[in-house]
Amino acid sequence: MTGADVNTSPAKAAAAVQTPYERLAALGITLPSAPAPIANFLTHVREGNVLYLSGQGPREADGHLHSGKVGSDVSVEEAYQHARLTGINLLAVMHDALGDLARVKRVVKLLGMVNAVPHFENHPSVINGCSDLFIEVFGEAGQHARSAVGFGSLPGNITVEIEAIVSLND
Repeated sequence: MTGADVNTSPAKAAAAVQTPYERLAALGITLPSAPAPIANFLTHVREGNVLYLSGQGPREADGHLHSGKVGSDVSVEEAYQHARLTGINLLAVMHDALGDLARVKRVVKLLGMVNAVPHFENHPSVINGCSDLFIEVFGEAGQHARSAVGFGSLPGNITVEIEAIVSLND
């Protein structure tokens, strides 16, 4: 084993394995239970070989939701982590809906919403938290089209909300 092998980053280790679950394990991520809807909607709808995921937020496994305005109360770095956590919650919904993340053919599109102050300009940097995670978990199939936009408010004053469209293998 060379010194380079010992210092392999979690992302590179994740990319070296095959299944989404092996990649999650290499990243040290355990999927939580899929969050329940907070209002009168479904967490997902499958239409043919497309899975539409309702918006998820930065909910910790214990139910805590991260809140605040990005650009004043919350830094870009913190919001990036919140978007990554939101991505984990989207993965939990995918797993719940499909029974196996290997059924994901491709992440097609994300809509990332940032609860930001009016002068905030770094929306893409925040939503990269979710985008980076999906690429780490699904490899090339995790690359997607995306919108990253600012909002004056989000439900519960959460920092980010992200929805996804996913194509399926079957």
